[in-house]
Amino acid sequence: MTKSIFIDTTRCTACRGCQVACKQWHDHEAVPTKQTGTHQNPPDLNPNNFKLVRFSEHRIEGRVEWLFFPEQCRHCQQPGCKAAADAYVDGAIIIDEATGIVICTEKTKELTKEQCDEIIEACPYNVPRRNDATGMLTKCDMCIDRVQAGLVPMCVKSCCTGTMNFGDRADMLKLAEERLARVKKEYPKAELLDMEDLSVIYLVSQPREMYHLYARREVKPLNRADFLAGLTRPVRNILG
Repeated sequence: MTKSIFIDTTRCTACRGCQVACKQWHDHEAVPTKQTGTHQNPPDLNPNNFKLVRFSEHRIEGRVEWLFFPEQCRHCQQPGCKAAADAYVDGAIIIDEATGIVICTEKTKELTKEQCDEIIEACPYNVPRRNDATGMLTKCDMCIDRVQAGLVPMCVKSCCTGTMNFGDRADMLKLAEERLARVKKEYPKAELLDMEDLSVIYLVSQPREMYHLYARREVKPLNRADFLAGLTRPVRNILG
């Protein structure tokens, strides 16, 4: 059954334990910090940070409040990145049949930088990043090696507040709906983000645009990669 992560941002304290645990598990290199006027570091996702807790400061009802958003790949049910990659290198991005996890494989090294740019553009959440040193496209893999061993992703394992939850998709959807009903009593604008299409489901208490530009699905003009992927899809379906 498809696996999902449910992220209740109302419980997030921005401890960044998930961010650090992800780096440690994947043996990622340190990324120099940069002062940009916020506690958020690094400034954006990169090949050595598949997980990033975004900080957003707002004045809400006369009070200054922080909104935290643990950013990562959403593992879309119909991933635009895969559709775009299929037009260039078959198998560069795959969906694990047993879990639904979307994986960038070693074959992404066969893609040109321009092709990688088109694949990144096809992601409505602006998540994949190209490692210029290796040429490989990178993003959260939901710790598939741990999941296949019956363990939970490291970000979930490290979360001490109940923000991060992992399990079968049906169970996570049920938990998300239950949490939303409770949160709405205090935050009437609370919502679940694009839950029908994603395997990583976010609950936010404020309008999504207050968190991050790509907290919501960003609909972009059709590019060449998407167009070619659309042309080849019927043929692939016929051929199996």
